[in-house]
Amino acid sequence: MNKVRKILYFKNYFLDFFNSQTAKVKEKIEFVLFLVTVAERIPQKFFEHITGTNGLYEIRVEFQGNIYRVFCCFDEGNLVVLFNGFQKKTQKTPPEEIKKAIEIKEAYFQEKLKKRKK
Repeated sequence: MNKVRKILYFKNYFLDFFNSQTAKVKEKIEFVLFLVTVAERIPQKFFEHITGTNGLYEIRVEFQGNIYRVFCCFDEGNLVVLFNGFQKKTQKTPPEEIKKAIEIKEAYFQEKLKKRKK
């Protein structure tokens, strides 16, 4: 299968979350990330824009009744940049998790801008 997107991990936010999961949950997360890289159109079941966040998305993973979310954004068209992840325990996504993701996203673009100026 040809990849239509690349995934980038910004700092260790995603990896810290990922490494704290069980082997089975990691497997499911890897499967969904694989879908994100190869699917021409990512099914909404796995990927959705967060309203009012200026380009923040969540990757949705469900495993054995547990729900996991990984925040991300697009950069340069086909690059998906992963930020923080968490296990969702309520119906609504906690505002503090969205705020954290927005801060990480801003830090990513600021760091990228600094690198370009050098």
